[in-house]
Amino acid sequence: MHKVRKATESDFPSILSLIREFAAFQGTPGKVTITPEQMLRDRDIFQCMVAESDEGHIVGIATYFFAYYSWSGRAVYLDDLYVQPGSRKQGIGKKLLEAVIGLAKQEHCRKVRWQVSRWNSAAINFYKSMGAVIDDVEMNCDFEIMPV
Repeated sequence: MHKVRKATESDFPSILSLIREFAAFQGTPGKVTITPEQMLRDRDIFQCMVAESDEGHIVGIATYFFAYYSWSGRAVYLDDLYVQPGSRKQGIGKKLLEAVIGLAKQEHCRKVRWQVSRWNSAAINFYKSMGAVIDDVEMNCDFEIMPV
């Protein structure tokens, strides 16, 4: 049975390892630039739920942050949801997503929003099974700001 809990600072190295695994799964390993030191500096905004195995190993993560949308109000943005391949098909992703949704409800948010890659049909089907509405109209925009 896996336990889902809010991450602590001591979890940051393990979380970063899973973030790197997820980036590799997405085919973009070079895009991860975050460091444990940066996560520590940003601990007031960096939020994460972790799924722990019975042995205490972190096998899944859900990173998120609070957002405000001008059309609907307070929300949670789910940045990454990832479960290691050897731990999939055990309900861990569902527990992580339910934990983030539960937090959003507790904080009186109007919605939880996230992205899913068009090619990831397993994730799309999972999200739809959880009741998510997937919008295929909007496109993402990023403006990268490099540190000085």
